[in-house]
Amino acid sequence: MTTVPQELLLSRIRDVPDYPQPGVVFKDITPLLADPEAFTALTDALVGLCVRHGATKIVGLEARGFILGAPVAVRAGLGFVPVRKAGKLPGVTLSQGYDLEYGSAEIEVHAEDLRPGDRVMVIDDVLATGGTAGAALELIRRGGAEVAGVSVLMELGFLGGRDRLEPALRGAPLEALLTL
Repeated sequence: MTTVPQELLLSRIRDVPDYPQPGVVFKDITPLLADPEAFTALTDALVGLCVRHGATKIVGLEARGFILGAPVAVRAGLGFVPVRKAGKLPGVTLSQGYDLEYGSAEIEVHAEDLRPGDRVMVIDDVLATGGTAGAALELIRRGGAEVAGVSVLMELGFLGGRDRLEPALRGAPLEALLTL
């Protein structure tokens, strides 16, 4: 099992108060991405999770999940599948709506990118309320693939996303490298 350098990762995540609205403390990962040592350590830790759970493809959630998932896929020798906001992908797509605290949203994936026999690991930067990840799990299953798990850089535990996501996981693992 890969050792996660939690102190290094935490030291490269910047708190931005009152962004995007007053009272919210945004967790900015751009300093982590700009530091090759920290970004490599993060990538290696996520690769370790993908290997341990037998993933054959990676789904990255728009947009920071693309930044984290693509290098993991390359390093692990796996395919990468972007899950985008509705209307951003050409061709035939599968779509899944989900509820937000302030409304609703929809995500899509190319229908042909997921196949029976695929074991898919979902990668994102943050697990907050679990809505986007839950919708991605439904898309993966509707595409005929199996969920290998969900891996995130950080989980905002105080928002309760893990509990909300639990039914959609259906026993698949959820792993957060950091829990805040």
